Amino acid sequence: MSLIPDGLIKKCPFCENVFLSSSIGKYKVCPNCGYGFRVTAKERASLVFDSFSEIDSEITVPERFFNKAEYVRKIKKSKKITNMNESVLTGIATLGDYQVMSGIMDPFWIMGSLGQATGEKITRMFEYATKNKMPVVMFTASGGARMQEGMNALMQMAKVSGAVSDHSKAGLLYVVVLCNPTMGGVTASFGMQGDITLAEPHSLVGFAGKRVIEQTIREKTPKHFQDAETIMEHGFIDRIVTRPDLKSTLKQILFLHEGG
Repeated sequence: MSLIPDGLIKKCPFCENVFLSSSIGKYKVCPNCGYGFRVTAKERASLVFDSFSEIDSEITVPERFFNKAEYVRKIKKSKKITNMNESVLTGIATLGDYQVMSGIMDPFWIMGSLGQATGEKITRMFEYATKNKMPVVMFTASGGARMQEGMNALMQMAKVSGAVSDHSKAGLLYVVVLCNPTMGGVTASFGMQGDITLAEPHSLVGFAGKRVIEQTIREKTPKHFQDAETIMEHGFIDRIVTRPDLKSTLKQILFLHEGG
């Protein structure tokens, strides 16, 4: 009897279409509906940019949080999976003739959660971009603020928002790409502060989760009310862009903003 190897078949969580895993290609998207399967921050950097030079790679969780054994276990696991010290990859990236600062949140690093070190890295990225008059392209993929760090995590919303504001006042471009998922404090701050907001197809975008909302309002919510397509219908997203088209779309935006 022949054995079927593990991972041969894949099922899309959005359209529930079943297909060979090889069908997702290098961009890791559903061949039926375009849903983007989760990728690490470093994988995304290689798919979108011509080059990426990482900065602040040494920044990680402050030692004062290491008294939480379960948290430390999750940190070690996340670092091993992603080969990153924190849930966001920041650096100087190139797209054709254009140079930008970019931040890419990693959903495999404790669900891309916004902790104190994450906020510090994103803030430094914006400050560097403002000082050097560079555009910022931010990829959000996060469950929200990191509950293990309590108020320290929540304060990052205000901290990063201040850096975004300074960047905006300098007349510089900020493009956000909402990936799956973008939730909680990230949505409530820098995830929705871009000059141009793009999203990958069928990405989950919102503040509170569906179950929390239903328990609060005591009503059932529509099936796809937090999908990127619904959010765009209500004016919070400018355009849905498939992963294979993202590179050319960003180049076009930079071309229009920089004047050729």
